[in-house]
Amino acid sequence: MFICKNIFNEMMPTRISACFLYIIVFMFACTGSPEKKVSEENNDQDTMSTTAIKNILFFGNSLTAGYGLEPGEAFPELIQKKIDSLGLPYRTINAGLSGETTAGGNARIDWLLKQRIDVFVLELGANDGLRGLPVKDTYTNLQSIVDKVKKAWPDCKIVLTGMLVPPSMGLDYSEDFKSIFPKLAKENGLVFVPFLLERVAGESHLNQQDGVHPTKEGQVIMAETVWNILKTIL
Repeated sequence: MFICKNIFNEMMPTRISACFLYIIVFMFACTGSPEKKVSEENNDQDTMSTTAIKNILFFGNSLTAGYGLEPGEAFPELIQKKIDSLGLPYRTINAGLSGETTAGGNARIDWLLKQRIDVFVLELGANDGLRGLPVKDTYTNLQSIVDKVKKAWPDCKIVLTGMLVPPSMGLDYSEDFKSIFPKLAKENGLVFVPFLLERVAGESHLNQQDGVHPTKEGQVIMAETVWNILKTIL
């Protein structure tokens, strides 16, 4: 009896330990490890945040590219800072190219449309006007760009920025050039910014020495002009 009792007492801890081990294994099998669940939740959140971000493509010339300025000083980048400060799920893409005409833009737009575009800001025409190119060609090229964007991304919202040319280009030409932008906006149902260089054009202290390209202070005003319209559709 004494021997049997000692054997029973020695076996008890082993049985209890085994019992607890089975319970723990069962619990983990049912619930999974905490570390794994946290990792899966983080991955889900990362996936949601990535897919929720929408692209705003700024397509234009040197005014969009920020000619003569440091990186981050052009109005698309300034708008990105505004977007970030408000916690909005949008990413701006600066596709400005110095010297770009509407014809060049019409040829260049196709490869840019391979990426998803949720908002398209079209800023072209100034170089056409300064070179005195036929107004009808400018209109045709801009319409073609709009058509391509709509075909590639039917749900994309399109913003068109208006432009003027100096009176030195001739009164008739200046008026004809000015009229194509509101006409395009109306015919295509575009969101319209009447004049990109509002409060900047003709102000020497807001333009670089060439009198054409805005300074960083001028770009700040341009960003405000575009943002006042753009924010209504974000």
